[in-house]
Amino acid sequence: MQLTVLGSGTAMPVPERRQAGYLIAGGERNLLVDCGAGVLSRLAETDVGYEDVSTVLLTHHHLDHVADLFPLLKARWLAGEEHLEVIGPTGTAALVDGLFSTFEYLDGRVDVAVRGVAAGTSFTAAGFDVTARETRHSLRCLAYRLAAPESDVPAREGPLTLSGDSEAFAGLARFADGTDVFVHDCSFPDDVDVSGHPTPTSLGEALAGTDVGTLVLSHLYPHTAGREEELVRGVRAAGFEGDVVVAHDGMQLSPGEG
Repeated sequence: MQLTVLGSGTAMPVPERRQAGYLIAGGERNLLVDCGAGVLSRLAETDVGYEDVSTVLLTHHHLDHVADLFPLLKARWLAGEEHLEVIGPTGTAALVDGLFSTFEYLDGRVDVAVRGVAAGTSFTAAGFDVTARETRHSLRCLAYRLAAPESDVPAREGPLTLSGDSEAFAGLARFADGTDVFVHDCSFPDDVDVSGHPTPTSLGEALAGTDVGTLVLSHLYPHTAGREEELVRGVRAAGFEGDVVVAHDGMQLSPGEG
């Protein structure tokens, strides 16, 4: 399994960070988790390209996680690709229907299969085994734990977990416990008063005592610029003992290997 961070940013753009998007290779097909603004262009820079991504898994429906969904659909149509699968929390079908009602000329151009999934369920996406858990955010949001099919490991024990947007809390920490790589929202430094997102200290406290190999801090607002080392120190000082890295667009990791 290989994870490529396509977008480590948020709804407040900065030049070096696109909005949320993560490419996961190593299943039966390539899987794109979230598709915020700028993710399509990042995807076009990869060896995979948008032509070879036919499944999108959404954590939630905030604009910085879905803005490039229909640009992706259109790009695939123009490239001659005729299918796109979109999976996400309850309401994903309504989201897609609403977009088609706005962009009517795209309706029927691509065979779009939409699937809603609920917290606590396990399912397959692009051949990956996935388990979902609800997070704590201002909109219904799902975290996902993934295992590659060849691993013969249940998704609940899979090597990669992505939080989506969420406050840090014990239930989500338990969901990720034992994972090789945990990509978690770390939107703001400790001196910002925020809800629906964590700060380094709250994240480190929630993850203290868990067995997580590498924690990847992502979904970074401009407030974190130049303070990346401070984010890492804050997580560690609060009790998390695993490796901590700050995400950047283009970062690649190989969960489950080694």
